Amino acid sequence: MTSPEQSYPLEIDVRSVKALFDKGVDFLLLDCREPDENQLVKIAGSTLVPMREITTRLAELEQHKAGRIVVHCHLGGRSQRVTQYLRGLGFAGAQNMSGGIDAWAVEIEPGLARY
Repeated sequence: MTSPEQSYPLEIDVRSVKALFDKGVDFLLLDCREPDENQLVKIAGSTLVPMREITTRLAELEQHKAGRIVVHCHLGGRSQRVTQYLRGLGFAGAQNMSGGIDAWAVEIEPGLARY
């Protein structure tokens, strides 16, 4: 069996994330945006842990350490930093959803609000 680090590239596109949902794959979709952004628009099934709270809320993520975590933000910058931080702590299955929720709204759910 391959390790998550070998199995999951650092980046994952929104269509691949949608495919994970469609196949019923067990993974954590982690929204690292701010609460006000999450109030504007969110992806169903995501868990909000703002980037500024990641270090103090690591215990909440611990149960997913050996699994897959797809991190997203608005456009992909913050989630990239969170992904790299998590990987540095041994969360080998952490991936950045490139393009963020904006790409999701364009390519997957066109009815979602964009900001």
